[in-house]
Amino acid sequence: MSPIARIFAAGAALTMIAAGSAVAQDYGLNPIYGTVNITAGFTPDPYTVNLQSGGQRDASAISPSCRGYIANAPDFRVNYSAGSFPLIISVASSADTTLVVNGPDGSWYCDDDSGNEGMNPSLRFGSPQSGQYDIWVGTYGQSANYEAQLNISELYTR
Repeated sequence: MSPIARIFAAGAALTMIAAGSAVAQDYGLNPIYGTVNITAGFTPDPYTVNLQSGGQRDASAISPSCRGYIANAPDFRVNYSAGSFPLIISVASSADTTLVVNGPDGSWYCDDDSGNEGMNPSLRFGSPQSGQYDIWVGTYGQSANYEAQLNISELYTR
């Protein structure tokens, strides 16, 4: 194969790899609604963020246990310095929302309806790791985005 043909073949291969990786959630992107650095014992508790839930990506592509539709970039990022408290990430909304979190260990954590009021998600890390938590707030159906409040707490679920 000629050197020019090799360059074109390599470029085509990189394009295919880049296109394939676009399907996954990208925690390398800047979060849509920002980042917070917090340490165990933080105040105010809960730390709240108002946002829009939903997106075009089917969360079940991450894991069959994940539900809803989420954005490609994280909605919010928490850089957490752990202590002796649990870390609780929950959502309050009048819509049916879901929650997807990529934890400091690289694992994916998902919830649909474990929070308050039946259709709100909540994840509780009993012995949380210090590090970066990338958070996506999804909408159960793909039809629309909804007002939602993300809550970061060590004390309770909202």
